[in-house]
Amino acid sequence: MDPHNSNKRVLGLVGATGVGVGAIVGGGILALAGVAFSSTGPAAVLAFTLNGGIAMLTAMSFAEMASKFPESGGTYRFAQKVLSVEASFGVGWVVWFASVVAAVLYALGFAHFVSIMVSDIWTAVAGSTPGWVRDGRSVKIFAALSTALLAAELMRKPAGGGAWANAGKLAVFSVLILAGLVAVVSGGSGNLSSSLRPFFSDGFRGLIQAMGYTFIALQGFDLVAAVAGEVKNPAKTVPRAMILSLVIALATYVPLLFVITVVGTPAGQSIADAAAADPEGIVAVAARAYMGGFGYWLVIAAAILSMYSALNANLFAASRIAQTMAADRVLPSPLGSASRRTGTPAIAIVVTAALVVAILAALPDVATAGAAASLIFLVTFALAHFIAILIRQRSVLRPPPFRTPAFPLIPVVGGLACIALAVFQGFAVPSAGTIALVWLAVGLLLFLGLFAHRARVKGAFSEALNPELVTLRGRTPLVLVPIANPNNSLAMVALADALVPGHVGRVLLLTVVTAPREWSPESDPSPVEDGQRVVGELIRANARLGVRAETLVTVSDDPMREIVRVADLHRCESVLVGLSEIGAEQKNVQLESLLSELDADVVVLRATPDWDVYSARRILVPVGGKGGHDHLRAMLLGSLARTAEREITFVRVVPTSASADEVRRVRRELGRLAADEVRHRASVDVIRSDAPVESIVERADNADVTILGVQRLSRNKVLFGGFIREVAQRTARPMIVMSRQS
Repeated sequence: MDPHNSNKRVLGLVGATGVGVGAIVGGGILALAGVAFSSTGPAAVLAFTLNGGIAMLTAMSFAEMASKFPESGGTYRFAQKVLSVEASFGVGWVVWFASVVAAVLYALGFAHFVSIMVSDIWTAVAGSTPGWVRDGRSVKIFAALSTALLAAELMRKPAGGGAWANAGKLAVFSVLILAGLVAVVSGGSGNLSSSLRPFFSDGFRGLIQAMGYTFIALQGFDLVAAVAGEVKNPAKTVPRAMILSLVIALATYVPLLFVITVVGTPAGQSIADAAAADPEGIVAVAARAYMGGFGYWLVIAAAILSMYSALNANLFAASRIAQTMAADRVLPSPLGSASRRTGTPAIAIVVTAALVVAILAALPDVATAGAAASLIFLVTFALAHFIAILIRQRSVLRPPPFRTPAFPLIPVVGGLACIALAVFQGFAVPSAGTIALVWLAVGLLLFLGLFAHRARVKGAFSEALNPELVTLRGRTPLVLVPIANPNNSLAMVALADALVPGHVGRVLLLTVVTAPREWSPESDPSPVEDGQRVVGELIRANARLGVRAETLVTVSDDPMREIVRVADLHRCESVLVGLSEIGAEQKNVQLESLLSELDADVVVLRATPDWDVYSARRILVPVGGKGGHDHLRAMLLGSLARTAEREITFVRVVPTSASADEVRRVRRELGRLAADEVRHRASVDVIRSDAPVESIVERADNADVTILGVQRLSRNKVLFGGFIREVAQRTARPMIVMSRQS
């Protein structure tokens, strides 16, 4: 099931902006303001402002990509459009982990501030607080319980919760900022000047360190793109929501940090010293300094609301990233399913929440979680800038509706800034880099061992269904079509167009003119006439089908060897050959041996001259053996799915002795193949028979075309085995035989 269709678009501009605001505003600054102040003193205001500039540049790149691809998945989805399956998996795996680690940070922060609130209330009522209330293990347990409860809420409602928390925390921050500005004005210029000295407590190094530690405090605008599949009018709403949420965050952060610096420092202390003494509680301490106990409790309330909404937003987005990746088969496919009752990706939410809880148990503290999340997001944002450049350059057919101004300056500057901060963060906090590398290594092993084959097949089908992806991924595939019999031109050109659509790839039609070594054109003009007749038929076939193709005429006394030479010379991805019969004739055996030498995929068509692959409605797909041609078959089925609904049947023959469990297992395997290679539901047929050829022939006689595959294990071997030869000889219906390059 496609998650982009299964989920209703329920988020308007306010709701989409709420996702970004929920992730950005409050949680990051309350958890990490102390780290920033202790690293660089009053210059923390500048550190957050500079980070805001980098984030705004990044938001511009995200906005352009999201306007072109308004689908859930965020950076992973953008990478999937322009990079290889392997590279896009790596991006998605890291982006998913980044949102998960951010959720860990906010779960710990939420539990920490709740424990403070409980401790203070308990002390006020009973005079003392039990030690377990603020014990580290108790905080982690409460963080895990909070994550589980919020995951349950996300499974219940498609848009998740958190709107009330956003409104509450923005109101609280507004009160804190207004009260602080009043205190600044009443304190006079002398107090203002002294509180800002020294502005840089640890020079330029401290400023950069503060930026690296706290960049995640401005992460969250990207989560709007991660849930774009659930946003109304996404091409316009998503860019606006991302930029608006970032503006709201900066309008909150910068004034708040300023008033904390000027009027929130306890008497006799600098802001750097106060932050070093209590990094997690510095905002609450500062509020108490200029608002008394009321200000302190306002911060506690804001912290709880902020951490809750940020945890909600990151869980929400991370589950959608996992769902999108599963739909592309780079994660287990059950994660891509949606609840029929609520439309939410329940399994993806559960797995994401379980991962958050596992990391909660493994990470030592909030600082490590923040450093790791900042590093990972900086890397993914740098990748996002690079991907944005590729999308702009390769969007020849359909440019993005929203375009980043000053291109390519903005993505280049933004990308370099993200890379520079990431490198610094990797050296400053080695554990953060270690965590990122370990996660990437685990993902690589899982991908190669479990997901690679199905993901590549699904990717091939996606390219065929949406040919623009071929261009976006920087490919210009070339299919070589040798034409010996002009009567087959129509069938061959149509199939070539289905394999490689002309507006994104190239179809090269090859005519090999055979001239005897001792030949006189005056006495025997037949070779010239034959070549002219073939070219004429090719031109007519192209005009009739509307297919753009190139024609190449060569002269050779060995046509079969010439096909291999031209394919190698032009580096063809595939070679399409027409055979009137797939039998045991010596000519075919010689051709098969030569085709086996090709460093290209091979497709063989056996059909009547007037047959057109686009007219095929009933398609039979026998499946057996080790496969290897699934990629080609998915490309063909995807191309055919663009033009009309097809009745596709995947069939496999098992012995009559097969048990019921074996039949069910085979049926499940066929179902997975069908889900990967067909957009709509296909039929699955498991036949119990000890005569597989007869069973396939019986069904082939009732199909418009049968698609078979062979596996090339080595060169210089005959292409077709006995099974395919027998089937071909016993049915006259059209057949397509496919083989991947060895």
